Amino acid sequence: MAFQDLLDQVGGLGRFQILQMLLLCISSLITYPHILLENFTAAVPGHQCWVHILNNNTDSANATGTLSPDALLRISIPLDSNLRPEKCRRFSRPQWQLLNLNRTFPNITDLDTESCVDGWVYDQSIFTSTIVTEWDLVCESQSLKSMAKFLFMAGMLVGSIVYGHLSDRWLAESARWLIITNRPEEGLKELKKAAHRNGRKNAGDALTMEVLRSAMQEELEAAQIKSSVFDLFRTPNLRKRICLLSFVRFANFMSFFGLILHLQYMGSNVFLFQVLFGAVNLPANCVAFWALNHLGRQVSQTLFLFLLGISILAITFVPQEMQTLRMAVSALGIAVSSVTLMCSFAHGNELTPTVLRVTASGFLGIASNIGAALAPLLMILTVYSPHLPWIIYGVCSILGGLVVPLLPETRNKPLPDSIQEVEKERKDSRKAKPEGTFMKVTQF
Repeated sequence: MAFQDLLDQVGGLGRFQILQMLLLCISSLITYPHILLENFTAAVPGHQCWVHILNNNTDSANATGTLSPDALLRISIPLDSNLRPEKCRRFSRPQWQLLNLNRTFPNITDLDTESCVDGWVYDQSIFTSTIVTEWDLVCESQSLKSMAKFLFMAGMLVGSIVYGHLSDRWLAESARWLIITNRPEEGLKELKKAAHRNGRKNAGDALTMEVLRSAMQEELEAAQIKSSVFDLFRTPNLRKRICLLSFVRFANFMSFFGLILHLQYMGSNVFLFQVLFGAVNLPANCVAFWALNHLGRQVSQTLFLFLLGISILAITFVPQEMQTLRMAVSALGIAVSSVTLMCSFAHGNELTPTVLRVTASGFLGIASNIGAALAPLLMILTVYSPHLPWIIYGVCSILGGLVVPLLPETRNKPLPDSIQEVEKERKDSRKAKPEGTFMKVTQF
């Protein structure tokens, strides 16, 4: 763990590190809103079948103006099981006899109905135009809306793979990673840069290649062996970690994007939900910081993944009429989902060796984006049951919580630099160690 000593000399958290974090925040601020736009560009407004007698203002049948819009609606559109106008069916011909029934609702199953062969009429009071109204992605075509969201998220998956090597060149490389990957000259340059920006010029000037090689002799010898993505699965301990981390990240992202991409399911006011969900993210990150520091990585992820699953299942069975309760439970779900994401990122980085940490992050990112892409695709299952996709989101979160305890705790433990150190941990974990004998490297 000689690198930690070098990092302490140049400054572990100073202006240099803060600048890098700010640059990352700017890139996130640019990207994230594009994902949330799907809640507005793909919103489904109220709609019903277009009916000639109801929606054609020049129709002679109502030229006298004796029939109100409600009366015309009654003879044109059948009612569903909730006594609301059907969205996908209309009467084959006007049912004039329904005008004389006052408030009673007869059995209309014998009346001829048909699909919306002439198109739909949309409520434009909130959304004047969306992809749903432009392309009529309702009724039999409603699954195409989920496909549109899926293609957007799949584009993120492809982009993360194709452009991953290009997107991080405007940020400083990790000095630790440069040294471990047999690029000590570049690593030394980055350490000196960090020291100068952190106001420790003397410490930076004192760093030489001889000092670096002396401090990290073991790591530099290991760096002579070239590594690849296949090394993630060559050894049993690392392979187990990657597989378990991939499932946890997959389940977490699928549940998270299942929530944030379907705000309209939570309630009619998507604008209020968007503001609320954005507001809960800041305190959620503070909770994540506290939990990681006091509860540890295992307990934090397990606890909040369970809470996430329970929250999603609760949303599923809370009636639409109870908007306040649905809003509260939904906000809780978004908050705990953000906490689990923070915990998962920290845990994943601390479980993978430095020599493969970038590669592992890329692989876990693929698993994450697959979960994010599947989140909207699962909404196609609503044709069988409106609750089915949400049950899957909730169950996957709970399963992820059950998997986390199979991963080792990393709080207050040194970061592994090589695959050998990861495999050695399995043997060392069988031997009891006195409290406080390890280096506090991953403590926040």
